[in-house]
Amino acid sequence: MTDEGVVQRGSLVERDGVPSAGATPVDVDTAIVLLGAGVTTITHPLLYVKLLIQVGHEPLAPTLGNTMFGRKVLYLPGFFSYARHIVRVDGKRGLFRGLPPRLMCSSISTVVRSKVKQVVHREDFEHVSNRDDLKTSLRKVVKETSHEMVVQCLSRIATHPFHVISVRCMAQFVGRETKYGGVLSCVVKIFQEEGVSGFFVGLVPHMLGEVIFLWCCNLLAHFINTYAVDDNASICRNSAFCQAPAVRSYTKFVMGIAVSLLTYPFMLVADLMAVNNCGLAAGLPPYSPVFKSWIHCWRHLSSKGQLFRGSSFFFRRVPAATVAMTLE
Repeated sequence: MTDEGVVQRGSLVERDGVPSAGATPVDVDTAIVLLGAGVTTITHPLLYVKLLIQVGHEPLAPTLGNTMFGRKVLYLPGFFSYARHIVRVDGKRGLFRGLPPRLMCSSISTVVRSKVKQVVHREDFEHVSNRDDLKTSLRKVVKETSHEMVVQCLSRIATHPFHVISVRCMAQFVGRETKYGGVLSCVVKIFQEEGVSGFFVGLVPHMLGEVIFLWCCNLLAHFINTYAVDDNASICRNSAFCQAPAVRSYTKFVMGIAVSLLTYPFMLVADLMAVNNCGLAAGLPPYSPVFKSWIHCWRHLSSKGQLFRGSSFFFRRVPAATVAMTLE
């Protein structure tokens, strides 16, 4: 999951901060933009390495190791080894290839979400209370999630062109191309070669993944808090140390982590479609077939057992079939 995804997907998982009395909406938005830019910059090397793993670029040889049960396995290099390789090839600045369009994504997302929320005020939505019955509270959660879904979809549509540019800039590391440079030159090149549709390749799986994440996370958290966390237990009625509110506050966070793992394949397919058949080595054979659609891409990854490729930075194992061939 991308860091912008963490911010954008927040919905009921996030907590809206309350501005101080002297803060204006512009001040708050500016602070959020700056904070988002800082987080995006710090986490960019992680996303860069993840993208290269997603497209199947493995420049370093695997190392032979043993599991805790003594079985021999081949381990692919982890994040730090991969990052050192990038530094050796491109220098330390190379770790930030594709950063400018990602910064634009973060800023545009903040502005779009702020403007949409000004049109549809959060106060117009009823918030879930512990005193609500199940039917009423579920209705409120559905209403709130629907609002967040609209905000998320509009934000994704507005920022996806810059996501495509960022992915392609990073993927150039594979074939050492220089086709995509500055943001403006990338916009012109994509428009000339692919038209407007070129800016939205991979949009559908990306939006589907985010919408599924949003609904599953919020509904699962709601039902767990409703059925598993009991505010009426005797320990809560008679003790000042009732843990129910604390447990409830962490439920959505835990659900977010779990659901993000399940929706990861949508993010993988979206990134692969963004670079597929665009003239870069990373999107052409032998790294990748030319896909007819994102469903074709999904089926190909599924048949290879690689729908979660790039989901882990550490302890990455080479598929068992490859290990057997290597050890023979």
